[in-house]
Amino acid sequence: MGVRKKLRANQLKEARKNSYVAKLNGCPTSPRKMRLVADLVRGVEVERALQILKFHPKEASINLEKLMLSAIANWQAKNEDANIEDAGLFVKEIYVDSATMLKRLRTAPQGRAHRIRKRSNHVTLILGTNNLSN
Repeated sequence: MGVRKKLRANQLKEARKNSYVAKLNGCPTSPRKMRLVADLVRGVEVERALQILKFHPKEASINLEKLMLSAIANWQAKNEDANIEDAGLFVKEIYVDSATMLKRLRTAPQGRAHRIRKRSNHVTLILGTNNLSN
């Protein structure tokens, strides 16, 4: 392994120490609809993001709120003695990727058929901490 690869691997390892990940796979919502809600909370503090998701009218916000709570639980599992208000958690990254599509046929006039694509997505949420002491 080259020197640059080792340095990059160490940098990634250090970056992962202050980040906490939660993933939602195979959510039965189209990625486009999920991205609309995910864009609202990117870069926002955790408390504010939870309030945004709780009161947002779109159905995708319910799944993202559960995912956010899961990421917070992952943070608490690693930092049992720390207080969540003092940690300065924020949404470091959130991205939505498309998952498998269920392909169906719907009958159409004059003996034709139209294809229906039922889309689903994968969401990855990464929380980061504001380390003011460093």
